[in-house]
Amino acid sequence: MKRVLKVAGMTLIFGMAAFGANEKVYKLKMGLVANTSSNEYKAAEFFAKNLKEKSNGQLVVELYPGAQLGDDRSMLEQLSAGVLDLGFAEIGRFNIFFPEAQVYSLPYVISDFDHMKKATFDTTFGKNLKKKINDNLNIQILSQAYNGTRQTTSNRPINSIEDMKGLKLRVPKAEANLEFAKNTGASPTPMAFSEVYLALQTNSVDGQENPLSAIRAQKFYEVQKNLAMTNHILNDQLYLVSGSTMKKLPKDLQEVLKNETQSAADYHTKLFVEEEAGLIEFFKSQGVAITNPSLDAFRNAMQPFYDVYTKNNGKTGKEALQEILAAK
Repeated sequence: MKRVLKVAGMTLIFGMAAFGANEKVYKLKMGLVANTSSNEYKAAEFFAKNLKEKSNGQLVVELYPGAQLGDDRSMLEQLSAGVLDLGFAEIGRFNIFFPEAQVYSLPYVISDFDHMKKATFDTTFGKNLKKKINDNLNIQILSQAYNGTRQTTSNRPINSIEDMKGLKLRVPKAEANLEFAKNTGASPTPMAFSEVYLALQTNSVDGQENPLSAIRAQKFYEVQKNLAMTNHILNDQLYLVSGSTMKKLPKDLQEVLKNETQSAADYHTKLFVEEEAGLIEFFKSQGVAITNPSLDAFRNAMQPFYDVYTKNNGKTGKEALQEILAAK
């Protein structure tokens, strides 16, 4: 009997040790530029909640919104170094490391989110870029979400590209946005995002361009009564993990992470699609006039920018642009 009890006790001890080993908790840091009122943060919360549940509490994500850990470039560098576990970035943002990636941000190259996904995951260029990001930056792309399409508000109606001429248009300090303004005849005016509302209110600038969700969140509709559906740049959001983080996770938890990033990206996309579907009517209810200018002239006006891109990126850039346009 003593021997049986001893064996049983040892079995229980070893069983508890094995259980403890299997239940190791991995705390993962995720950085966001977006603040807590954004769709991005809602999706990140959804991701963190599901990840904890599906991993039986082994994967715990700590969220750092509002650029607490730095801007998007800084966080990409942190992911690369392995000091940040998870993050967001647009595929075109990788042009800071690989200039040819700018193709994804060229105005009117990407037509819709389905096209964006094909351009990222199905084209030879996209597959090669993804491999470069993994091999050279130690960052893995796990999934991709829709993050809105940029439109233009102004203090006068925009019925055609002719109405863009001379428009003082606030844009971020990003080449694609600057070139959109410049090539449509507007006067690009870079400015911090936090300063835009007052600048619109005082007519220091005549307009700005952002996704519909940002226009509502920042209440630009209060000081701009014209919205043109220019659809010039589609924003995506990649769910990224540091290669260093992935390597330290057991295979089963790697699979949980991959599955839940896809679920989160689907939810992320749903938030933006559903919000955009109702925002036009909301803006109309706020007295905003909506125009739908013909986009052919806008698209044709971007050719000089396309030429600069292909000149700067040579054969790789030329083939990238051709392949992605053909993937529609």
